Amino acid sequence: MPWNDLKTRDDAALLLLHMVRPLRNHYSRGRSWLHIGSSGAHYGEKSARMEGFSRVLWGLGPLFAGDFKSLSAEHREEIREWEELYRQGIIHGTDPEHEEYWGEVADYDQKMVEMAAIVTGLLLAPEKLWIPLTEKQKKNLWTWFDQINQKGVHPNNWRFFRILVNVMFRVFGLPWSEACMEEDFRIIEKCYDGDGWYFDGNPGQVDYYIPFAMHYYGLLYAGFMKDLDGEYGNILKDRAGKFWKDFIYWFAGNGAEIPFGRSLIYRFAHGSVFSAMAFAGVEGLDYGVAKGLALGNVREWLKRPVFDGEGILSIGYGYPNLFMSERYNAPGSPYWAFKTFLMLALPETHPFWRAEEKVFPYEEKKLLPHPRMLITHDKSGHVLAYPAGQHCMEHGNSRAKYEKFVYSNQFGFSVSRGTGLEDGAFDCTLAVSESGENCYRMRYGTEESEVTEEFVRTVYRPMKGVRIESFLVPFGAWHVRIHEIETDREIDLADGGFSIGIERCFTVVSGKESGKYTFDQIEKRERSAFACFPWGTSGIVSLDGGEADVIPLFPNTNLFYNMTVLPTVKKRLRPGKHQMITCVLGDMSPEAGKLSSDIWETMPKVRRNGEHMELVFDGKCITI
Repeated sequence: MPWNDLKTRDDAALLLLHMVRPLRNHYSRGRSWLHIGSSGAHYGEKSARMEGFSRVLWGLGPLFAGDFKSLSAEHREEIREWEELYRQGIIHGTDPEHEEYWGEVADYDQKMVEMAAIVTGLLLAPEKLWIPLTEKQKKNLWTWFDQINQKGVHPNNWRFFRILVNVMFRVFGLPWSEACMEEDFRIIEKCYDGDGWYFDGNPGQVDYYIPFAMHYYGLLYAGFMKDLDGEYGNILKDRAGKFWKDFIYWFAGNGAEIPFGRSLIYRFAHGSVFSAMAFAGVEGLDYGVAKGLALGNVREWLKRPVFDGEGILSIGYGYPNLFMSERYNAPGSPYWAFKTFLMLALPETHPFWRAEEKVFPYEEKKLLPHPRMLITHDKSGHVLAYPAGQHCMEHGNSRAKYEKFVYSNQFGFSVSRGTGLEDGAFDCTLAVSESGENCYRMRYGTEESEVTEEFVRTVYRPMKGVRIESFLVPFGAWHVRIHEIETDREIDLADGGFSIGIERCFTVVSGKESGKYTFDQIEKRERSAFACFPWGTSGIVSLDGGEADVIPLFPNTNLFYNMTVLPTVKKRLRPGKHQMITCVLGDMSPEAGKLSSDIWETMPKVRRNGEHMELVFDGKCITI
């Protein structure tokens, strides 16, 4: 079937089967390990192969739980074969006498993470994965999982892994640890920030771990424990209902998400919380919107080359790309994306499946206080997030993933492969270098931050002796940047706009195949630079001097597009106080792709009025 027509429960089941078939020949003889690649992760090969086995169960568990009599006999037999494979894998992985035993669990062990998928599969489909086991096999399983109750667990979303293990023990009538459960929920409660928002152990960091971890696991708890702890489950569902009203702004109406933060290789896991909300029965959930976002997000991902030639999910985002990965991303890690298939555990008669998909009526501009973001939506589905004060430590390329000025669901963002302007790929940020050294850096942490309904302000020191206060003011496809800079040394600055893909191979535009850009699609003047391609326009204009340029970036730096160019304004400053003002354009609407007088007419007007700056756009004036 054409997967972009994904609409029904059967469609989703067939898509999942299509995605798991390429994995079939990569399981070990005892079925407990899955080996689909040779890149490494910090937890080693054995745990990586166990992770591969486990994460596929995020999709297969819901499939095993459902009644799919409407599928063909061939497909039903295929599901039965997967049930047998996973039953054998779980039996052997938890058997200390078997050669494929998953091993003893240590403090803070990666195997704790992978317990969650197996536990969820067991709870969703006990008649397939638990009841058929012998008493000895059940005891082996309990003994292996119970190790988590004797070990150290990170004080963040990991606490839910132990919670879910003890939920399984309680539901199956096995010995469980009440003390661990109480301690773990105390930690989770400390991470709750109000209005439906958590942080994941680090108060300065709010990313997709909130929906696809903190809320997702909490909603699993609410669903599985509705008869044993319905009161707390209702609290968790109520929080999810509040969160929903903000989080939907991270998506366009078609389900296309804003890339932001770490662990982006999990791709359509980012929309999995919509399936979890339906699973738990969150009160007030608009099932038409939830269904549209959950299925739409998957459909958007299926348009991108995220699978390798064999049909296996790759490490990367819009295409295979190790540069943007984390140290904990092994070849099987991307299958966390299967979390969104929790929708398969819902019967055909569930309101989720019976609802007609619809688009949420987004406000054009929305202030989200808890993630400290100003979000804009336009009619073309372009979503922009302007964050302030986000900070993440000890993860790969965390500056790029959290601290750029703006994040786009159409342009993406870039990660650095070096410190020069071409390999550093400093899009949507202000990069600073000692004069003449060509060793640029962007901000890492802020001294002050402010998000209002009109602008975002941050104060930061990208290097010793340099203090910058930046104002970001959105105006549709444009935004204005005002930088107040104080430096005690001579420095070079590079204010980067949106990086834009320079080719659309095998894409037909206006009846012709579009290949790599040509120079007549680049316009550079002294103070402005535009890249205008049939698929969109990226541009930047300096309002107070500086040299504008279009910089060709190193390949595989942008998350969406493997070859990009970047309109940039460069400026050298002597010691002292300075102001730098730029207007930045990013437009992939159907009308984009031409540089005309209309672009200049739509650009915001900036004028000084005493100690204030007045920004005029579409008849409205904002004063900074």
